[in-house]
This record gives sequence, C-alpha cells and structure tokens, in this order.
Amino acid sequence: METRIGRISHYYDHIRVVVLSLTDKLNVGDKVHVLGHTTDFVQEVTSMEIEHKNVSSVSPGDEVALKVNEPVKEGDVIYKIIEETM
Repeated sequence: METRIGRISHYYDHIRVVVLSLTDKLNVGDKVHVLGHTTDFVQEVTSMEIEHKNVSSVSPGDEVALKVNEPVKEGDVIYKIIEETM
C-alpha cells in the first residue's frame, strides 16, 4: 500500500537532492515511490536534512531535503510505501 506524502518543489541535479513539503511523517529507513510523467522508481530513505542538519524523522508541514537515486522533475509526487502485516 502507498500513501502520498509530498511533492517535489526543487531538484538539484548535480547532487541529486530534492526538496519537498510533507503532508505525512517520514523516517530514515522508510521506502518511498517517486512518480511523475517520466519518473517511476522506489528507494529507501537513507538520509534527510532540514536546514543542513541531519534528521532521522520529519513531520507533516516540514520542508526536507532528501537524496534520490535517480533523476526527477519538479512536481513529481512522493509516496510512502507501507508494508502490510498479516
């Protein structure tokens, strides 16, 4: 299951870092799905920063910088993958 948690507002291609405003919580170790017109990949969150300081979790309303594994476009959407337990 996936839940939408934000949209990419900036992309710095030379360092492959995105800035996004969050609508839900996100933690280092979570898996995210980045989806856009030409973008579609899944990755684990390995590091996040707020104002150049490493953080391990972020809350709704935070603007966070996130390293990505592949090129993205501004406006792409980020979904958090929620593992279903049975």
